Amino acid sequence: MLPFNSYPMRPGSFAATLGPTVVIAPHPDDEALGCGGLLALLRQQGVPVAAVLVSDGSMSHSNSLLFSAQARRAVRETEFCHALTLLGLDATEPLLLGLPDGRVPSSTTEPGFAAAATQLQEFLEQHAAATVLVPWRRDPHPDHRATSQLVAVALAAMDKPPRRLEYVVWAWERAAPDDLPTAADGVQGFRLNIEAGLRQKQRAIAAHRSQVAPGVFTDDADGFLLSEEMLAHFATPYEVFFEAVAP
Repeated sequence: MLPFNSYPMRPGSFAATLGPTVVIAPHPDDEALGCGGLLALLRQQGVPVAAVLVSDGSMSHSNSLLFSAQARRAVRETEFCHALTLLGLDATEPLLLGLPDGRVPSSTTEPGFAAAATQLQEFLEQHAAATVLVPWRRDPHPDHRATSQLVAVALAAMDKPPRRLEYVVWAWERAAPDDLPTAADGVQGFRLNIEAGLRQKQRAIAAHRSQVAPGVFTDDADGFLLSEEMLAHFATPYEVFFEAVAP
């Protein structure tokens, strides 16, 4: 059984302590699923927030003939920007890295990794990020893990790297024992009360129409859709995060 429900709860006012924040999403919808409630709270409390989208999001309905890969990318980036607006992030253009969905590079030896890490570092510095929100390092999706590696390299290159909070998405459904935190990770888990931002979070999730209901990419019956069981994890009034503990 996952330990998430036993983690200590922090109040929604915790958001105000994070300072200027950048959320990094591997795919359009991860920002709403994993930390949409926190994003809403940050904006409610007047904290600046900017966003980064790592992949092009084009592979969820890869068999579509009506929508080319470029058209699928455009749909999903539009959904991403709409969801951000619903969460209150309407002042800053997101950084769209456009890396290949399903094949986000995970090491400096892979094409595109170094350039993306540099772009990410520059974006964090440009926005004077005090906190970065990133997928849990072993969230069980290769693009989520690759995103974690990109962020790690970007932070390592900064003189004053921001605080790092790691959120969970696929760990709710797919986590194996080895995917969960261990003492060697040096992190502590906590739940954040997002009751005041839950309605906005649900609206932001729904804004990703191509991922929650059929009717956008209509000619790919086998295309990806979030299941009701998966969505139920993100309808609760709290979100789960991991943060490094002091040595």
